[in-house]
Order: sequence, then structure tokens, then C-alpha cells
Amino acid sequence: MIVRKGVAADAPALAELRDIGPDGIAAFAGWMATHAQTHLPFVAEIDGHVVGCAWLFVAQRVPGGGAMDRRFGDVQSVMVREEFRRQGIGAALMAAILAEARDRRLLHVTVHSGRRAVDFYLRNGFTRHRQILIWESAPLDAMMSHA
Repeated sequence: MIVRKGVAADAPALAELRDIGPDGIAAFAGWMATHAQTHLPFVAEIDGHVVGCAWLFVAQRVPGGGAMDRRFGDVQSVMVREEFRRQGIGAALMAAILAEARDRRLLHVTVHSGRRAVDFYLRNGFTRHRQILIWESAPLDAMMSHA
């Protein structure tokens, strides 16, 4: 298994992992190009085939406390093809993402996890944090009914 940074040529495989069909690959590749500085894909491949991916979103916080560079990361869209799960691929992807975060000197890295994956992230160095709060928008259909 090889874990590496994703490139434009990986767009079809990355799109498939996100359930984007063949008709959406060009748009997805365009999105990747537009967001190349902020959304960094990592891929795991076996025998030249992409079997998993994870994305590191890099964002900038407002300067303060004497620091102008206050970047942080967010892990997004960690996916491993079902037949390749439980082989350490997800952990290898997370190791690559966290190494990138260290290299970029990010303040911290967050992840918004589904319930089934919480233990995976805890095993990979994440901790629960009591200060993270979330506001969720009402579904679009509910907002439209009040307009």
C-alpha cells in the first residue's frame, strides 16, 4: 500500500469515492483545481488502484495574540473501499494527514465524525474537546416554507 498526496489524475477515483457519477467527474476535477490550496487530498493505493482517501481542509483564523499565522485543519471525507477496510489503510491516511498538519504548523486539526467512526479517530490521536460547539442550519425545505 502507498499513501500519497492526491493529484488531478486521481479525480475520477476521488469522485467515485464521494458517490459522484461519471457525469460529474469534470465538475469535481474543476472543484479540486479551484480548491487546491485549501483542500488537500491524500490517497491510498494498492497495485495502482485508489482504495481510500482523506482530505485535509486548511483554513486561516483571524490574526491575534501576536500571531498573524493561525492556520488550522479539518479532516474531511475519509473513505476506504469496503473490501479494504480493517487493514490499516484509514490509519495510514490519518498518519499522512497529521504529518502534513505538523509540517504546515497548523494550530490544531478537527474532525466532524459520524458515530461509527469516533473510536477510529480516538485511536488515531484525536481527543474529545468540550469547547467545540456547533450551529446547524435548518434544512432548506424548512427555510423555504417560512419564507
